[in-house]
Amino acid sequence: MRKIIHIDMDAFFASIEQRDNPVYRGKPLAVGYAGPRGVVAAASYEARVYGVRSAMASKTALRNCPQLIFVMPRFEVYKAVSRQIMEIFHEYTDLVEPLSLDEAFLDVTENYKQMASATQIAQEIKHKISDNLGLTASAGVSFNKFLAKIASDYKKPNGLFVVKPTEAEQFVESMAIEQFYGVGKVTSERMHQLGIKTGADLKQWSEQGLVTNFGKAGHIYFQNARAIDERPVQWQRIRKSVSSETTFEKDIDTYEKLIPELQNVTREVINYIGKKNFKGRTVNLKIKYADFKIISRSKTFPTAITDYETLYKAGSELLTLVDLSPKIRLIGIGIKNIEEEFNWKEDTQLHISFKEDNNNE
Repeated sequence: MRKIIHIDMDAFFASIEQRDNPVYRGKPLAVGYAGPRGVVAAASYEARVYGVRSAMASKTALRNCPQLIFVMPRFEVYKAVSRQIMEIFHEYTDLVEPLSLDEAFLDVTENYKQMASATQIAQEIKHKISDNLGLTASAGVSFNKFLAKIASDYKKPNGLFVVKPTEAEQFVESMAIEQFYGVGKVTSERMHQLGIKTGADLKQWSEQGLVTNFGKAGHIYFQNARAIDERPVQWQRIRKSVSSETTFEKDIDTYEKLIPELQNVTREVINYIGKKNFKGRTVNLKIKYADFKIISRSKTFPTAITDYETLYKAGSELLTLVDLSPKIRLIGIGIKNIEEEFNWKEDTQLHISFKEDNNNE
């Protein structure tokens, strides 16, 4: 039986800001830009009490919590702290699969310290993060990734929850469908329409029935409803895509104004892939309209894209396919490996672009 731990830092960006500046401690804080076009990148637990969440428009966050403190992000600091956390993980095992800067799976079935208890390892890791870095983390422990991930969310913040093999199916059956990893708002609404509100409801469906209604994800839902997840901890992860995006100070509705913005995000992507030697053949253009509707357009090349001219030309061609009658709020461009699914959320955690409104400094 495998022993899997999922570690998830608590309000990572916001907690670092509160750690480094005592004035912010105990107060509702958001990492991001407070201007009219701003977005919350992270919120402290004090801010979450007021309904402030990441990806929320800053003006909405301030309406929910007028006393909210905004601080601009320091991504280099967050990356440095993330590296320190990963070093702690590697004291126990090299089977570490980072999901982002602030969370990772660990397979400790066999570990360097020859500790029999995964729960004890999780406790030690939490204590080291607290003692060495002044931050808290939540941990989930189980025999597969699906259950460990769910368990880490169960007692946040600073929690530790274990799902034992003998309890797994009953635990999953009792879960609300929204708690299933990978079931978002749209999918949960569809499931509710079909009478699926809990893990027990989901378990009543056949695999074919779930595939018919949810596509390939139906196979995963069928397995997860039975507490099954055979995915290994991928200790050498291959980057799937690289992207950059920017939100405008004012909505744009002309190609002439969009082109300079496209050029800027294109340069950021090319600079990154040059440093990391990333290879991808498919270009994705992302557009977010003023009403927050998101569309994307893509083009695949026979060989990897490595230069600015090729990427910019592809992006500008895709831009001509975009309807500009509704104004545009955001533009992004990315490159992905043709074999992999493009995931904006995953990439932009490291490459998110905040554009300040100089009139509101």
